[in-house]
Amino acid sequence: MLIGLLSRKTGLSRDTIRYYEKRGLIPPALKENQFNSYKNYPDESLERLLVIKKLKGFGLTLNEIADFLELLELNSASCENVSEKMTRKVRLIDDKIKELEAMKNLIIQSLNACPRQESETDNCPLIAAEI
Repeated sequence: MLIGLLSRKTGLSRDTIRYYEKRGLIPPALKENQFNSYKNYPDESLERLLVIKKLKGFGLTLNEIADFLELLELNSASCENVSEKMTRKVRLIDDKIKELEAMKNLIIQSLNACPRQESETDNCPLIAAEI
């Protein structure tokens, strides 16, 4: 399958497909012949790209996706071990949400403490260099 068709079927850009190929997430494309530079991707590339796209939609990193793809390649992917990995990802997301909420609260506290007078920038808690 040529990259243009693969791009249309997956909704991924050609550059993204080439990048995933370079990272080893999809099988390498083969040159059709020596007279042109067209590369033909194996049919399995379409399915793998759709899986990658779905996992990216869940917020997984490419390294995490590579782990999932390895499970699929080894035929060792099961609902149990996939669920376990996704549960760990949910915990990481929850931790990140808590971290972002703490940052948000710190900004709000600083905003509330701001005197909001142009002449008092020395006392502004948003930019003061306190130690």
